[in-house]
Amino acid sequence: MTDEQQIRDLIERWAAAVHDGDLATVLADHAPDLVVFDVPPPARGVRGIADYRAIWPGFFEWQASGAVFEIESLDVTAGAYVAFAVALLRCGVPSDLERDPDHRLRLTVGLTKVEGRWVVAHEHHSSADATGAPEASEAEVRAVHERWSDRTAAKDLDGLVEHIAPDVVSYEHAGPLRYLGIDAVREVCRRGLEASPGRIDFDVPDLTVRAHGDLAVAWGLDRVVVDGVETRSRGTRVFQRRDGDWRMVHQHLSVPAQDR
Repeated sequence: MTDEQQIRDLIERWAAAVHDGDLATVLADHAPDLVVFDVPPPARGVRGIADYRAIWPGFFEWQASGAVFEIESLDVTAGAYVAFAVALLRCGVPSDLERDPDHRLRLTVGLTKVEGRWVVAHEHHSSADATGAPEASEAEVRAVHERWSDRTAAKDLDGLVEHIAPDVVSYEHAGPLRYLGIDAVREVCRRGLEASPGRIDFDVPDLTVRAHGDLAVAWGLDRVVVDGVETRSRGTRVFQRRDGDWRMVHQHLSVPAQDR
């Protein structure tokens, strides 16, 4: 068997053991002083076989929930005493892979030959950062507000609630202290759309958006025009990216208290 084939078998055996939760086989063929750069912290890496052993139980619990961990591609380059391999793996629960079918875990493995046997001296695991630039996320949240303006004018209730999370918490101008869940907020929207037989316009002319990762907050002065009468109020909205789309998870609306 060639060195390349020995290494390929070693890595394929390791990946199958990860999928099966077989800790003994996962640890086999690894050097006592190996260094691992994993997806989660610590940034300095996992160093030594004891710390490497400690990272797997939590991963195995997640794996047992139905996740897949399988090699899609594997390339090996071997010298007389040093070798490396690069691989892409499908790693995730079925819903994750269905939502993002191109997502792959990236793997680089460094090996050395010790007494005629290949052992892993280094592993580097990573996933590509798919959060995107903050400017792109901010533009997407602004687009949600623009859709709300359009759907308000069209009196399209389904369109209004499309970007509202099922577990939204909303502090409205009137009514109870808070509205919990999309059904309650949908009812508020329905009453608002039916408040006038004519056109209703809504926008936030001074909208400010800040986004990072999968969270965003937007604020500004809401402007609503009903039957030609304009009203203003303060609005703060919090969004979370879920399944690739922005959903409003919290809203806080108010007008200043009048002097007494």
